[in-house]
Amino acid sequence: MDRIPEQIDTPDVLIEKDVLERNVERTAAAVRGKGLALRPHAKTHKVPEIAALQLAAGAAGLTVATIGEAEVFAAHGAEDLFIAYPLWVGPRQAQRLRRLARDARVAVGTDSAEAATTMGAHLGDAAGRIAVLVEVDSGHHRSGVRPEAAGDVARAAVRAGLRVEGVFTFPGHSYAPGMPAEAAAQEQEALARAAAALEEAGIEARVRSGGSTPSALLTEAGTATEVRPGVYVLGDAQQLELGRCAPEEIALTVAATVVSRHEGGGGIPRRVVLDAGSKVLGSDRPAWATGHGRLLDHPEARISALSEHHATVLWPADQELPALGRRLRVVPNHVCLTMNLVDDVAVVRGGDLLERWTVAARGRNS
Repeated sequence: MDRIPEQIDTPDVLIEKDVLERNVERTAAAVRGKGLALRPHAKTHKVPEIAALQLAAGAAGLTVATIGEAEVFAAHGAEDLFIAYPLWVGPRQAQRLRRLARDARVAVGTDSAEAATTMGAHLGDAAGRIAVLVEVDSGHHRSGVRPEAAGDVARAAVRAGLRVEGVFTFPGHSYAPGMPAEAAAQEQEALARAAAALEEAGIEARVRSGGSTPSALLTEAGTATEVRPGVYVLGDAQQLELGRCAPEEIALTVAATVVSRHEGGGGIPRRVVLDAGSKVLGSDRPAWATGHGRLLDHPEARISALSEHHATVLWPADQELPALGRRLRVVPNHVCLTMNLVDDVAVVRGGDLLERWTVAARGRNS
């Protein structure tokens, strides 16, 4: 059964509350059992009610992507926030960080001496109230310095008046088939080398932060002190295809209606068209993915194409095509994009609509 409440007009984003709560509790317990702190990345959901569930389950704080996201969650009671990207802090950003630090413990990332020096200069006498973690590259090759260079960045941050608390990395290359375990191992090695570089500079790396959703449960205590997964709380088609979650762990789907159906033949594909396209599902499709998303209740179907408001779904030859007007649950490839495309979400249990939650941090991209 597709379990879409009758009151829902499609397309709409549904969150199964029971699944959500199980995901929160299961990951919290697993990370706690490893002796690690959990600092979930709230950019995935952007919803204060979900953050409250994570914090109540024992999360040490929240990870966010931007100052704007930090402002939203601080306004809703979050007291410990890490902006896990290298920030370039000018006068306006410094003013916002100073305000944030009045209400919450705030940490930010940096990966250059120049950025740290500029940050300290603009923060002025508030510099010591902002914690800094040095980002290192553990194999994803996006931002982050070589682990051995972390000490130089940390020295510059200390000279700028900032409080250096440790190092962090993002093992983003774990988002590829066969890579989670290798990425987790590389993450640990990079954090260990970076922590040693800080110690050589006379700075304790009290925090050693890593962990993406594919690799977080492969991270062991000893080197890392905390992990920052985000997608685990809702799940998505990428995690399904990577084998990092099961269908019963998918908490978020997009309700969509069959608006066109075609039996195909003569070289024309057998297909249906849904009223949910890239403007609600997002357009992210890694090269290894087998489609633009999945249908939760029809795992053999494949979304072959997206337009702005429609999805083309190739239907298995041995299964009856769904009727016009049939409502189906679509699993987006990348759930973080979907949550940044909608103003609110329907919270459901089974086939019943419980309430709606505002995506309060939507669009807070700076």
